[in-house]
Amino acid sequence: MEVTAEVIAQHFNGEIVGNPDVKVSSVAKIEYGKPGNICFLANPKYAQYLKTCKASVIIINRSLAPAEPIEPTLILVDNAYEAVASLLDLLNNLKSAKKSGKSFFARCAWSSKIAKGAYIGAYSVVGKKSVVGKDTQVYPQVYIGNNVTIGENCILYPGVKIYDGCKIGNNCIFHANVVIGSDGFGFAPRPDGSYKKIPQTGIVTIEDDVEIGANTVVDRATMGTTLIQKGVKLDNLIQIAHNVEIGPHTVMASQVGIAGSTKVGANCQFGGQVGVAGHLTIPDKTTIGAQAGILGSVKKSGEVLLGSPAFDYKQYLKCYAMFRKLADTNKK
Repeated sequence: MEVTAEVIAQHFNGEIVGNPDVKVSSVAKIEYGKPGNICFLANPKYAQYLKTCKASVIIINRSLAPAEPIEPTLILVDNAYEAVASLLDLLNNLKSAKKSGKSFFARCAWSSKIAKGAYIGAYSVVGKKSVVGKDTQVYPQVYIGNNVTIGENCILYPGVKIYDGCKIGNNCIFHANVVIGSDGFGFAPRPDGSYKKIPQTGIVTIEDDVEIGANTVVDRATMGTTLIQKGVKLDNLIQIAHNVEIGPHTVMASQVGIAGSTKVGANCQFGGQVGVAGHLTIPDKTTIGAQAGILGSVKKSGEVLLGSPAFDYKQYLKCYAMFRKLADTNKK
């Protein structure tokens, strides 16, 4: 799919310097730009490549615009990072036109409701009394249980599984093999040392604009609902346990694990492999570094934590500088 510089500039109100009719079909890094590519420049340390880049178009911060003319067409913007994100969205929409209708090999219960413009791919299943909203794309081999509600303009990639009763908002994206609503890890010990399974009778509620990465699991509540609020972004291979609540616009990197009944606030950031114990409270705007372990509730909003057990990152770095030298100190 080819797009002109003029169309791209209009998409985010950029200012064109050069030929507005030049066409591009792919995005590349500025150091590897070739004819037909569009590149971007937001970091001054890459400005050296302006003279050698052969790309057709470069999106560039106004503050980095060269004083002398160069061969590629320039699109001047205030923030090239934001512009490129918007550009990629534009190119993706142009490339992947939405499908509609049901595959002959899909199976939808007679009592289910599939809205206008929705697509149900081959070998996907939609259970009894479930609803799939307008323009939602259900790719092949997706399982949607009974009494499930899925909003408008969602994308469910192959292998997604949504258990009975779960509720999904609008504009959500679930990548391959996401599981929503599997049983929480609930077992009661018996006198003989065995365990009795505690029925998990709740659901999962996921609000609008949530994106969940491949192979991530969100467990249903023991009672009530596990809640993922608006705008949350979860990476691949994350475990969200039963009755967890995650506040709006919180983001979590790969392999995070949140134990049952923990409440995470809004606009938090969790690095990879963070582990959080159960029944804790994490307030708004908490940042937790990679591999940190949270064993107790965090007291103040906006804290930045590292280590296991985690504590203030500045204090952690001071301690790390000391304990990494303990072996040499001991020898002395």
